Amino acid sequence: MSRSTKSYLQIHPDDNVLVALINLHKGAQIQLNGTTFELLTGVSAKHKFTINALQPGDSIYMYGVLVGKATQTITQGSAITTQNMQHAANEYRMGERKLIWRRPNVSQWANRSFMGYHRADGSVGTANYWVVIPLVFCENRNVDVLKDALQDKLGYKKPGYYEADVDLLVKLYQSGLSADDILNTPLPSVESTEEVSNKIFPNIDGIKFLTHDMGCGGTRLDSDALCGLLAGYITHPNVAGATVLSLGCQHAQASILKQEVLKRDPAFSKPLIILEQQKEGTEQQLLQKAIVKTFAGLIEANNNERRPAPLSKLCIGLECGGSDGFSGISANPALGHVSDMLVALGGSVILAEFPELCGVEQELSDRCTHEASANRFMELMRIYNKRAEESGSGFYANPSPGNIRDGLITDAMKSAGAAKKGGNSPVTDVLDYPEKVTKPGLNLLCTPGNDVESTTAEVAAGANIVLFTTGLGTPTGNPVAPVIKLSTNTNIFNRMPDIIDINCGTIVEGTETIEQNAERIMNEIIAVAGGLSKPKSVLLGQDDFIPWKRGVSL
Repeated sequence: MSRSTKSYLQIHPDDNVLVALINLHKGAQIQLNGTTFELLTGVSAKHKFTINALQPGDSIYMYGVLVGKATQTITQGSAITTQNMQHAANEYRMGERKLIWRRPNVSQWANRSFMGYHRADGSVGTANYWVVIPLVFCENRNVDVLKDALQDKLGYKKPGYYEADVDLLVKLYQSGLSADDILNTPLPSVESTEEVSNKIFPNIDGIKFLTHDMGCGGTRLDSDALCGLLAGYITHPNVAGATVLSLGCQHAQASILKQEVLKRDPAFSKPLIILEQQKEGTEQQLLQKAIVKTFAGLIEANNNERRPAPLSKLCIGLECGGSDGFSGISANPALGHVSDMLVALGGSVILAEFPELCGVEQELSDRCTHEASANRFMELMRIYNKRAEESGSGFYANPSPGNIRDGLITDAMKSAGAAKKGGNSPVTDVLDYPEKVTKPGLNLLCTPGNDVESTTAEVAAGANIVLFTTGLGTPTGNPVAPVIKLSTNTNIFNRMPDIIDINCGTIVEGTETIEQNAERIMNEIIAVAGGLSKPKSVLLGQDDFIPWKRGVSL
């Protein structure tokens, strides 16, 4: 990556466009490789402009890969837009294994550890949760009843920051104020998001209630995948035990769930309570039994305490949401360096969001340690894109309006930047949803680009921490795995400090290198993994959970 000035950037020497790092005005002088040319249009920060004139059909390169084609003549020094460029990506095929990589120096981290919860299967949790799960949407209400009964009494209810606002508005209304008066009444700011805890079980971080809209009425493939996903949460290192409510007649049967649990952990020994309403009788009998058994399970789970664990026990999920034109040059490369460090330390990393790997298939497949894995990755990509096209929307339709507005014009452009989260290490395994990570190193996991669906799947695959980059601001979390948010630019970090933990905009500004930023991220990972620091997503209770229906979701 070579920077010509602090105003614009050529990411790769083969690129024929530059990235504006600040708003550039028409007429600005651009100097690159000993030549000077003038901007013929204004270019907003995060957007791109041409180094040379392009004709219709000419290829446009970023990150050294094809990201689109010109649809009309584009003069030198002009901004590229959705009007003069369209998505294009290179074809891919089986190539030679390219397994030599720049292994980072991790000597300063080799003897570091974190305080985690050790499980019987050898995994280590960064948290200790109990989960309550419905096997079918018919049980969502009963799960909500259990939440009302257990969460507050056991000390896990989040502070009601906005209840005081409602109290104030009620008083104003009762005092006779009009709607206009109330609209002009300023509300007090929330001073803190710190948790106030009176937990009965000090070693249990919380009880999480994972409702969903699946389990019956869809395809058997979806219900079987749901059982696999839920089994991933039940066997997850951050989960101490689980209560599962089943109606009894649905597609997602308890027997299938048990098979999926044993598939992931043949010697499974955590407390697991499965109750079927149609067998238990009345709702009261079901819920009272669930409360008693859950309380007894919590007593057992509370006996587990944090103990030192090596960093090789970390499994990190890599995610991006609300991406912008800086994602691929700041936060995502920083995560790529963190990924390489963790792989070098013997840990596991998950790169997902397959619609956002369009255009970099050749590089990633060549990095697979075995041809069988490379074939599986390419086949999963082809099948996924084919299904999307059959529904009238291929990978080319992935960028959201917000992505496009902030400089990500095509899916290939977005993907080339998103793939930077995976660093340079070899790909040790390729997984289909909802499979679980079994090998250290970089794992590719087939998920949608949808932030919550993908994060939900990464955690089911074993991620005990998720690193989530955002350029526009995304309030996503997970019920059982801490999600650390990283901004791609300083502006969004300053504007939304309540949801973002780490600023990577310093890389764009030149005040910090990718390696320095990655070291800050690594220190935060260790603090969060050991319970010494809580990300904003945890403090705010952002417990997003959406299973993927295997239809088209980009």
